[in-house]
Amino acid sequence: MNRIACCLALFLSAVTAFADSPGTFDWPQWQGPNRDNMSKEKGLLQQWPKEGPPLVWKLKDLGGGYSAPSIASGRIFAMSKRGGSDVVWALSEADGKSLWATPLEQSASQGMPQGQEGPGCTPTVDGDHLYVISTAGEIACLTVPDGKIVWHHSMTRDLGGSAPNWAYRESPLVDGKNVICTPGGSGAMMVALDKLTGATVWKTSVPAQGDGGRRGRGGMGGSGAAYSSAIAIDFEGQRQYVQLAAKALIGVAADDGKLLWSYAKPANSFGINCTTPLFHDGMVFASSAYGAGGGLVKLSKDASGNITATEVWAQRRMQNHHGGVILFEGYLYGANGGNEGGAPVCLDFKTGDVLWNQREDTTVAKGSVTFADGRIYYRCEDGNMLLVEPSPKQFIERGRFQEPARSNAPDWAHPVIANGKLYLRDQDVLLCYDVKAK
Repeated sequence: MNRIACCLALFLSAVTAFADSPGTFDWPQWQGPNRDNMSKEKGLLQQWPKEGPPLVWKLKDLGGGYSAPSIASGRIFAMSKRGGSDVVWALSEADGKSLWATPLEQSASQGMPQGQEGPGCTPTVDGDHLYVISTAGEIACLTVPDGKIVWHHSMTRDLGGSAPNWAYRESPLVDGKNVICTPGGSGAMMVALDKLTGATVWKTSVPAQGDGGRRGRGGMGGSGAAYSSAIAIDFEGQRQYVQLAAKALIGVAADDGKLLWSYAKPANSFGINCTTPLFHDGMVFASSAYGAGGGLVKLSKDASGNITATEVWAQRRMQNHHGGVILFEGYLYGANGGNEGGAPVCLDFKTGDVLWNQREDTTVAKGSVTFADGRIYYRCEDGNMLLVEPSPKQFIERGRFQEPARSNAPDWAHPVIANGKLYLRDQDVLLCYDVKAK
């Protein structure tokens, strides 16, 4: 081996070692690095002991809320309601020690009882900055080391938005030079802001309700903000942002915010649409509860560059409330059911056929999902935490435990996997479990 080849081999070996190191498996934003609920981490427990994985530490008095943590740069970030304000805070990933806490404006005042405990936004970490949205709609950029506010705007007063009934719950999307949010106004359905200065780059206008046009089934243009968080996709050489809004699933152009297409079926009649859309192989899946269910559309582009969303299938057997869905090896996994309760189900992604449904199993409630190292982490709303082996043939449980000292609120914060640890947020409590295989 000559000197150049030897040096190249050493370099590739170093790169591989770095890529496989624990520090590369951060969870820097809502639903993980790619916003798909999927971790690339390996070497985790495939079966839990009877008592569950070991608890590393437990923190209390963090403040109320459903904000799942993000983990990056050796820190844990989340949001809480403390006193009358929404607060962003940071902890040490090593031991949970408090590093800083920054209050934003007052928490939103809402008439609905659900979610009043506190915010649901997961901070988005991008280099030395992080981005959050409060329940009242304050979108803010803070510094990672000390939590100082760099810039902030009101999505209603400054950006022309309209808050939904249960307040803003979105986790902002950072893409390239911009941060994307959903104020929900007719002239500001979605907005791109310069991530360093907060300056407005573009706003998405939506057509009046009932304007059919070419934008797809329902033709409502997605008017109104819901509670979902957007994803970025690339289709036919064009970058898009896809969001489940109050009236429809929509796609907008990343360069100028132009509304490209919409599809109304996954949006329920109440506008309570919470689940983040999922993109795969030129198709987009979205779902909600309250009688709507799920729908899959295939995107296509004509010679003029117009995008059409054509329905592949739609059915009501995956009414995902807000626990999220996972796509693994051609199958969808998530919970079916709304306020009435529900259970995990498995669907064929291409056909929508239900392959199994655990509705008869009273020990498994509806819940939220995360995937890592060949296992689904399924968190029931009642405090049961399950490890599940994905299979289209049957529900295969590989361990469970009951969270200690549960609050009275449902477990709506999604489980998070980062660097060999499982994080569970229960209002003012954060639990850290060691799920690394020994």
